[in-house]
Amino acid sequence: MAGATPKTIDRRSFLKRSAVAAAGVAAVGAGGYWVGSRRRVSRAAGKKVIVVGVDGMDPVLSETMMKNGELPHLSRLRDAGGFSPLGTSIPPQSPVAWSNFINGSGPGSHGIFDFIHRHPHEQCAAPFYSAAETVGNETLLRRQGVPFWDFLDAAGVPTTFFDLPSNYPPSPSQHGHHRCVSGMGTPDMLGTYGTYQYFAEDVPPEGLEEGGGKRSRLSFEGETAKASLVGPVNGALAEPKPFTVDFLVHRDRQADAALVEIQGHKILLKAGQWSRWVTIAFEMPWHTKNVTGICRFYLQAVTDNVRLYMSPINMNPAAPALRMSEPPSFVSDVAKRLGPFATTGFQEDYSARKNNLFVDDEFLKQANMVLEERLALFDYAVNDYDDGLLFFYFSSSDLQSHMFWWDSDEKHPTRSDEEAKKYFGHVRKLYQRLDEVVGDLAQRYGSSATIIVMSDHGFSNFGRQFNLNSWLRDNGYLGPRECTSILKDVDWTQTRAYGLGINGLYLNLKGRERDGVVEPGDEQETLLKELTENLEAVTDANGEKVVRNVYRADKVYAGSATALAPDLIVGYRRGYRASWATCLGGLTDEVLLDNDSAWSADHCADALEVPGVLFCNRPLRAQAPSLVDLAPSILAEFGLPAPSSMSGKTIF
Repeated sequence: MAGATPKTIDRRSFLKRSAVAAAGVAAVGAGGYWVGSRRRVSRAAGKKVIVVGVDGMDPVLSETMMKNGELPHLSRLRDAGGFSPLGTSIPPQSPVAWSNFINGSGPGSHGIFDFIHRHPHEQCAAPFYSAAETVGNETLLRRQGVPFWDFLDAAGVPTTFFDLPSNYPPSPSQHGHHRCVSGMGTPDMLGTYGTYQYFAEDVPPEGLEEGGGKRSRLSFEGETAKASLVGPVNGALAEPKPFTVDFLVHRDRQADAALVEIQGHKILLKAGQWSRWVTIAFEMPWHTKNVTGICRFYLQAVTDNVRLYMSPINMNPAAPALRMSEPPSFVSDVAKRLGPFATTGFQEDYSARKNNLFVDDEFLKQANMVLEERLALFDYAVNDYDDGLLFFYFSSSDLQSHMFWWDSDEKHPTRSDEEAKKYFGHVRKLYQRLDEVVGDLAQRYGSSATIIVMSDHGFSNFGRQFNLNSWLRDNGYLGPRECTSILKDVDWTQTRAYGLGINGLYLNLKGRERDGVVEPGDEQETLLKELTENLEAVTDANGEKVVRNVYRADKVYAGSATALAPDLIVGYRRGYRASWATCLGGLTDEVLLDNDSAWSADHCADALEVPGVLFCNRPLRAQAPSLVDLAPSILAEFGLPAPSSMSGKTIF
């Protein structure tokens, strides 16, 4: 899973060689396709490769369901030799894993090591999302290296990607043969990764800010209440502040319904009903074009307490406020055909469920709406596809599994045994729905296209959480005893190691960290060995091991992009994960505690615990394929050599 040390390559000369190789493939003939307003000649010569990325699809569940006859179309691929578990990344987190796929090599090549990164010279500064960081008024893609589609682009092979994670802002096409709509990491109009707004009579007058959401008080005069939604920051003001948009809510308790009036829209909803997408305009100064976003309203209740949910305000795909596709016009072209659709990187509102704003059935309904919209977009993508590479990403299998997965007889953290089985049944139904998608593709293309179905990782129950920083405190590595957060009240002079993110452990290394105390060299080596041995020996109250493996970054990562890597990567056993507090540097009194969140399953464990899955309509020859093998395999399908920067090998 770690990439081999990349050799220094001349990117321009390699791309030139790729173009020459593809020209030979194209000698049979070439079709045409449109990128923006320019017609391009495809050098794919009719060659078709379709990759369906099913986030979090698990090989064990897949095999169980195939054995039971529940996945007939995937079973046919397996029976023809096109099935294998797929090695994931260290750690098995989505931004890391999808970057492995993109580069055909490990984190040492792309520099993504966790969902969360820190700047070591700013130890108390807020961490940032690893794949993209906003600096001033600009958001920068932090993934390094050369994405494999650049080689296809240079060779004249058309590539189209829908919602690929770890690619926001979207990397540009140098030769005009690449199109994409960005996925995980794409912000909403507030610049966050999804902030819902909730309006209800029982909210405190001053409102409430919570992780992933804002709550505001509805105060009725008669049967009408005034409310305001919060929009993006208006940077045109001398003192920038968020836009607000006023709207009215008229209730009809007898009809169990309400009417929302906003910017000329009149949205009549019964309790339990969702609106369609609503376009919201934010009025800019007269010399600047207005920006728009889209949102949906959901009326939860009327009779006793009016409760109105509003989805995160997504960028409007018809006129996005920020660049979210390559070319910039591509997403607008799609919206002209399909109408409005969700554009944030996380579309299932897991925060509303975690914060108990949604109950399970409400989250399920919203998640299924996302799936239906994705299926419509997938249908568009396939109908718009001629040849070359088509990649399409489904998030449903990941975010529904985080909430509903439970594949054992152990006590569920928040549900009865009956409820746990019921909601896990929805995950199985989702797998069946995606199996039908694969069947439709296979019927449509037969052997005329190479069809690959893959996931970035599998899944596991998450019943117990481990606070890494509390463990470090209790074992004398972090201080003082009263510390509540490494971002607030840690004493760095008493701290030799700290945790941040989901799997990362960092030494407080002198010369790297702002207030480092650990001497590089012998002291560093001794401490790394000691921490590894002690963590791998941790047991729960019942005697079960908590940690399967602790990996040294300098042993599993190779490449030039390791500046922000943790020193150790903690690989948890199934059933365990870093605690919620650990992720942002917090401490709790207890080291091990129950996970009482609706988020009851995860994959941020040891990479050996949660491999992904690989299906193909061609026999697989690789004995133990991994994510890094897919990029060189796709290049080989189009007659292109894998660059020396890729550690993966072809699966065929």
